[in-house]
Amino acid sequence: MEAKAVARNIRIAPRKVRLVVDLIRGKQVGEALAILKHTPKAASPVVEKLLKSAIANAEHNYEMDPNNLVVGKVFADQGPTLKRFRPRAMGRASRIHKRTSHITVVLNEK
Repeated sequence: MEAKAVARNIRIAPRKVRLVVDLIRGKQVGEALAILKHTPKAASPVVEKLLKSAIANAEHNYEMDPNNLVVGKVFADQGPTLKRFRPRAMGRASRIHKRTSHITVVLNEK
């Protein structure tokens, strides 16, 4: 039995989110929340909120015990890219890619 939560179109680049997500993969839920609380990255509050959502889903939808949950799969995929332009020298413009992420957390019981 597994419970999951998905956050889509998060305005943080997936490469930056993966740094945070890799810290909690395979950890128990309480330990993962503690790690996210003390990680000084922009993605950590987003992943923490998503993890809490997955815990609530497990508890409410599948009657799983929150104390026995382990972070099974957690990954960040690339979402749609926003294209913007920045003025450059001599009247030119260069393109800026503002990347977004789809983050998925899957919890399993021990």
